[in-house]
Amino acid sequence: MDIRVVLITFWTIFLAEIGDKTQLATVLYAADPGNKKLSVFLGSALALVVASGIGVLAGSFLSHQIRHRWISWVAGIGFIVVGIWTIIKA
Repeated sequence: MDIRVVLITFWTIFLAEIGDKTQLATVLYAADPGNKKLSVFLGSALALVVASGIGVLAGSFLSHQIRHRWISWVAGIGFIVVGIWTIIKA
């Protein structure tokens, strides 16, 4: 295991998730007095683990089909497009 990759991945994902719609949905579920907080935590944590697992599988598959450089370009352009769309919608 490469601790450097673990830490970089953790902080990148952690910072990306703060204040996004996933966290807001979790806040809404946790704010409902009828929902047990541990249940909300476990449900949201499991969802993030499964989504991350799908991301790892997709990345692994794509790395065998497409050059890493192209994947990086497409991901970067995707982030830029989403950023521009967010600014326009604001």
